[in-house]
Amino acid sequence: MKKIILFHMFLAMLVLLGACSGKREISDLALVMAVGIDKGEKEGTVKITAQVARPADARGQTGAPSGQSGEAVWSVETEGESIFEAIRQMSSFSSRRVFWAHNFIIVINEEVAKEGIGDVIDFFTRNPELRMRTWVAVTPQTASEVISTVTSLEIIPGEALAKLFRYTTISNQAPRTVIMDVLSAYLSESTEPLLARLDFEKSKIDSKAPDKGAQANQVVLAGAGVFKEDKLIGILKPEELRGVLIFREKIDSGVAVVGCPDNTNTPLSVELTNQSFDVKPKYKDGNISYDAAFQAKIRVVEAGCALDLSDEKQVKKLESSVDKELTSQINTTIAKIQKDYKSDVLELGKVFQNKYPYEWKHYASSWEEIFPEVKINLQVTAKLESGSLLYKPTTSGKKEKEEK
Repeated sequence: MKKIILFHMFLAMLVLLGACSGKREISDLALVMAVGIDKGEKEGTVKITAQVARPADARGQTGAPSGQSGEAVWSVETEGESIFEAIRQMSSFSSRRVFWAHNFIIVINEEVAKEGIGDVIDFFTRNPELRMRTWVAVTPQTASEVISTVTSLEIIPGEALAKLFRYTTISNQAPRTVIMDVLSAYLSESTEPLLARLDFEKSKIDSKAPDKGAQANQVVLAGAGVFKEDKLIGILKPEELRGVLIFREKIDSGVAVVGCPDNTNTPLSVELTNQSFDVKPKYKDGNISYDAAFQAKIRVVEAGCALDLSDEKQVKKLESSVDKELTSQINTTIAKIQKDYKSDVLELGKVFQNKYPYEWKHYASSWEEIFPEVKINLQVTAKLESGSLLYKPTTSGKKEKEEK
């Protein structure tokens, strides 16, 4: 009996002692926060910039402790004929093991993207440490400079870039692209990748030298990059994105600027809420088409004219103006994607395949030629919904006094 008890105690000790095998101390790891990918100086090489956090220096203190630099991040650049080779070279001068699990974002220079990002997708999706929810973006600037730009709100630049995507469902300035979505589109029979785009904009981000105005480069969301397979073929500006985002993402809010009902030269701003979008494929006599319906509630947020929301005629004119403006914006973007880029970033092939899986087999191989000619019948409906107490026009009280 004693031998049995001792044997079980021995087994339990083996389990407990082995629990820490393969452990990684945080003090032994170089935590990557952001990655930039540019062309290398030598022909045929790639430059990788990794932004590594300094945990002890990222606490916001004004002075650097003994033996530390005071900088929240350490940026390291290496070059190689492949991404893996460039990254492996980091171990030759990094005192810690490069660890990718905390990486926020991958930024790719557009010159690299034009030649193809297949190797980028392959490497970062094979890496078991990298999260599949890591953000991915392209930039016309040097990627190493973009991921190193410090803002006034966040200590670590990589974290600041990731947080730009937090409110894209409201700002609509860029798509929410993560490595998992890029991989899915790349492997798809029909859907093409669409990546967020980052750029620099001169901004005033502190209180120093207010007379000099905007001085510092600030990273901003700047539309999207359109891909064909793994190559960047075009750009969509932020104002063109509404027509593609409604096909791909759930949008919480938006803004439309139209003319006042009784004076079209005076701008009026409305907020789009409770947006819904539905696209249905149709197949008849070998012809593919789509019926798309976009609905939204609108709320007047700024009016440069005397608008009476209790006047039904003015409300109808306003709703009609918003309908026409949104229809024009969406159709313009659809036409650009179909005719100029011929890239199915609208995911129409996937929609057709889901409803007509048998018929899709006959069109899958030729979808690249079919997509630009597919007809999309768009119906936009905007209805006024006001949570405001200002149903009557906002006019000067002095004028009312004079009228009395």
